[in-house]
Amino acid sequence: MYERIVVKRTSRLKAGHQWVFSNEFKLDSKKIDPGSIVELYDSKNNFLGRGYFNPHSLISIRLLSKNREDINRDFFVKRIEKSINYRKELLPKRDACRVVFSEGDFLPGLIADKYSDFLVIQILTVGMEKMKDLFLEAFDDLLSPSTIILRNDSPMRKLEGLPLSIETIKEESKKLPLIGEGDLIFEVNPLSGQKTGFFLDHSDNRIAFSKYVNGGIGLDVFCYTGAWALHLAKRGAFVIGIDESEKAISQARRNAELNGLSANCQFFQQEAFEFLKRQVREGKEYDFIVLDPPAFVKSRQKIKEAIKGYRDLNYLALRLLRRGGVLATSSCSYHMDKVTFYEIIRTSAKDANKDLRVLEFRSQSVDHPILLSMPETEYLKCIFLKA
Repeated sequence: MYERIVVKRTSRLKAGHQWVFSNEFKLDSKKIDPGSIVELYDSKNNFLGRGYFNPHSLISIRLLSKNREDINRDFFVKRIEKSINYRKELLPKRDACRVVFSEGDFLPGLIADKYSDFLVIQILTVGMEKMKDLFLEAFDDLLSPSTIILRNDSPMRKLEGLPLSIETIKEESKKLPLIGEGDLIFEVNPLSGQKTGFFLDHSDNRIAFSKYVNGGIGLDVFCYTGAWALHLAKRGAFVIGIDESEKAISQARRNAELNGLSANCQFFQQEAFEFLKRQVREGKEYDFIVLDPPAFVKSRQKIKEAIKGYRDLNYLALRLLRRGGVLATSSCSYHMDKVTFYEIIRTSAKDANKDLRVLEFRSQSVDHPILLSMPETEYLKCIFLKA
C-alpha cells in the first residue's frame, strides 16, 4: 500500500514535468520515510502517478510513472532497456555514451555512462539509493559490463542527505577503458576526474567545431583530458591546453601519445584566468580558442557572480582571438539560460572590440536527451563564433 499525496498545483505534472516541490502538496500522513514510493492525486481524486518522496529536499517528489505499475526490478529492466535501445538507434557505432540521463530517460536521480565495457553509475537521490539493488542487477543483465563503478561523489547527494563515495562493485578488468570519438581514441579513468571520467555531452560539439579549424595555433582552456585539443590537432593545428588539474594534464598527454599527436599539443597545469591575462599582457594572438569551463553557477543565488565570471573569461579570450579566428565557448550551468549567455558573449565582444558572426548554437549530445516538457533537462550551451 502506497502513501497518498495530494498535489495542489498539477499543471506542470500534467504537461509532462517530473518534479513536485515542497510547497505544492499536502500529506494525508504525517510521516513518510525518505525514498518511499508514493501515489499522487489531484484535489478531485484523479490519479497522477507514482514517484519517490524526500521530505528533506526542495524537490520533494520525483515522478517515476504516470501508471499504477509496481516500481520493481521489471520496471527498471524495461526503462533501462528502452534507454539503451534509444542510443543504439541514434548512435549505433559509438562505444561510449550516456545510457541513462536521469529525467531525460524518465529515471530521475540516476546517471549511467558506458565506456566500452565499463559502466559508471551515479545515484543522486535518496529514492534511487533505496532502490539501487533493483537497477544494478538490471544494468548487469542488460549490458554485461566487465566493470561497474559507483561514482557517488556528486555534491547533489549532500542535498539529499546522502554520503559521498566511490566504489567498484564489479571488476573483471584492471585496464582503463579505451573509447573512440570520431577518428580518435581516448583513455578514460572512471575512478577519478570530473563527472564520470569524460565529458560525453560535448562529443558532437568537438567533432563539429574541428571542421572550422585547418592548421593554425590555438588554445584549449579548461582542457581536462585533451578531447577538444586532440580533435583540433588532428586537423593539423598546434594546440596549447590549460587545466588546473595535474591528473587531467597527465591524462591529456597520454591521450596525445595514443593518437600520435604529441608533437601538435602542449599541455600545462595553469589557472585559466591568470594564464589568459598574462597572454593578453604579452600581446599574443591565436587562430582558434576553446572555452569549456566547469559550471560557474550552482544556484540562482549565485547567478550575478557567475555572469561576471563568464563575461571576464570570454572578454580575455576575445582579446586573444585574431581577426578571422574562431571561438567555441560553452556554459554547462543550467541556471545560465540561453538568452543570458548570448548577452554575456555580446557584451564581451563589445568590450573586446570584436565583431562576431555566430556559426552555430549547439547543446548537449543526443545521448543526453532533452525533454520538451522539462526545460531542466537542457543544461549545455555551446556557441561557435567567427571574428
